[in-house]
Amino acid sequence: MKLGFSILPFVLAAPLTGAQTYLNCSYAAGWQLNGAPREYSAANLYEYKDGAAEGYLSFGFLRMTSINCRSSESTIDIDVSEMADADFAWGIFAANSEADKPVAAIGMGGQVGHQSASFARGSSYVEIVEVSSNPDADDSATMAAFAVGMERQMQGRDTPPETLNWFPQEELISIRLIPESVLGLRELTRGYVAHYKQGQAFVIGEASPESASVVLKDLRAKLSGTTDAGVGDEAFQAKTKYLGGICIFRKGKTLAGYANLAQAADAVTLATKLAPRIP
Repeated sequence: MKLGFSILPFVLAAPLTGAQTYLNCSYAAGWQLNGAPREYSAANLYEYKDGAAEGYLSFGFLRMTSINCRSSESTIDIDVSEMADADFAWGIFAANSEADKPVAAIGMGGQVGHQSASFARGSSYVEIVEVSSNPDADDSATMAAFAVGMERQMQGRDTPPETLNWFPQEELISIRLIPESVLGLRELTRGYVAHYKQGQAFVIGEASPESASVVLKDLRAKLSGTTDAGVGDEAFQAKTKYLGGICIFRKGKTLAGYANLAQAADAVTLATKLAPRIP
């Protein structure tokens, strides 16, 4: 729940400067800045985002700058969150996007609705939300004007993470960046998970081949009934209680594989197809 503009300790006294000049209300006719810009840190984000703050923090949230624009009786809140890196910015966009709506070519990815828009560019995640005097109005043209106008003035990567291209596209439903405990395994920190009609594929980057090998060995010791699998540089397969048929392999410093299949052999077959796609 947003607390409006009564959070006086977090209001900026000076106008935005430098790289933040893209944060303004001039992208559509009739809109003007309403009040001073506001800033939030990890320490006080919960005052603005209430129960949603933990989701931002899990994706490497650093700070947020917000403004409010007004046109007659309607307002638009624009929030720009700076994340730890571009992958995290794409990750929180993907986590908050609507799966049944198309992704627009705005920065690394964007979505535009009737009264909202969002996108990620560089390490920034941008949310634009209108509170309209007509809640049924289709203001998607205004939302697109704000999103596209802002994105064109921003710096940083404007293409999705390269890792997304490693996943096979056949029967793919969605891909998400999981900021911690991929597949519910604490050993697998921060990785991409692709959901298919059957099973899940996952890719986790480690610091080095040696550290990836250590993680693989730790996982093998944790999961019971494992056997060798001839995938990548080293691999194992297993049929587990909670993850079904699973195959995890190492290729260089990357850990990857498939889980939630009917049999371990099914996971091995798919992992064999995934491995050559990883550089």
